[in-house]
Amino acid sequence: MSMPAWVLSRQAPAEKRPLTLERRPAPMPGRGQVRLRVLACGVCHTDLHLIEGDLPLKRRPLVPGHQVVGLIDRLGQGVRRRLGERVGVPWLHSACGACPDCCAGRENLCPKARFTGWHVDGGFAESTVADVESAYPLPSRYSDAEAAPLLCAGVIGYRALRLVGAAGRKRGFSLGLYGFGASAHLTLQVARAMGCSVFVFSRTPAHRSLARSLGAAWAGSAQAQPPRLLHGSIIFAPAGGLVPKGLAALRPGGVLALAGITMTTLPAMDYSLLYGERKLVSVANSTRADIRDFLSLAGKVRLKVETETFAFEEAPEALLRLKKGLVRGAAVLLAPAG
Repeated sequence: MSMPAWVLSRQAPAEKRPLTLERRPAPMPGRGQVRLRVLACGVCHTDLHLIEGDLPLKRRPLVPGHQVVGLIDRLGQGVRRRLGERVGVPWLHSACGACPDCCAGRENLCPKARFTGWHVDGGFAESTVADVESAYPLPSRYSDAEAAPLLCAGVIGYRALRLVGAAGRKRGFSLGLYGFGASAHLTLQVARAMGCSVFVFSRTPAHRSLARSLGAAWAGSAQAQPPRLLHGSIIFAPAGGLVPKGLAALRPGGVLALAGITMTTLPAMDYSLLYGERKLVSVANSTRADIRDFLSLAGKVRLKVETETFAFEEAPEALLRLKKGLVRGAAVLLAPAG
């Protein structure tokens, strides 16, 4: 049996349409794996970085996509899951389970970690295979298109909130968000549910308007100074030039988290921006606990997931709109027709 899939064999700018639509044999699950019939797959900036060459390819050819929503339609040996169950497959595909980081619950830092749509084929296809531990039940209140961005955009924002100290804090935490795309619009809502006041920095007027409609206390350009100093901030845009601006807007003891998997060069900056026990940290993937905890929260707090959906055949157009910053919320690729 064959299936349609978007395949990357060479890295090139999205304008050159490096993805090719091919027919490939449908994958078969191995021991400890399940196969999914894909219903929807988010289109992420990490996909764009892989396609354009900002990240090295781990395999070639590759089917991208790591925010996969699908129905289990085949079980590998040793797996006991319900056929027809709707699950989500995130960025983290597998980890060794034995290294010090894995034993400490930090699978995101495992040196042998493998990632969906990078080390293994992802969800830009009719079917995909996942380790059973990486196939998570999804809250029923979200449609397939709404559920897809939760699996990376939502989870990464949730981990970043933990790293800056917003999770579990009492009300009164002031949070800055730099860049306002798929992840930030979900992170804002989670932060508001935690009692944070959220300040959004974006160069795009439409994104600032969306932020205000979702409960931001303030929204301005990246060059603007917020009305007060912040306890913590997250930079979603892959722009190293924002780091000095983010540090300058922090209170002493504040934390600035960089949520992108890549970032342009950080500029030289005066030590006074970091002094005062301010901290600069990166967000590296997410743990299984992050994924479980975030999906549990999303089942209790109704998040408004802004999506722009694309037919399966429109994957190259989705990537171009994402690159140009034209997507309102999250881009989602729907399953092939028929």
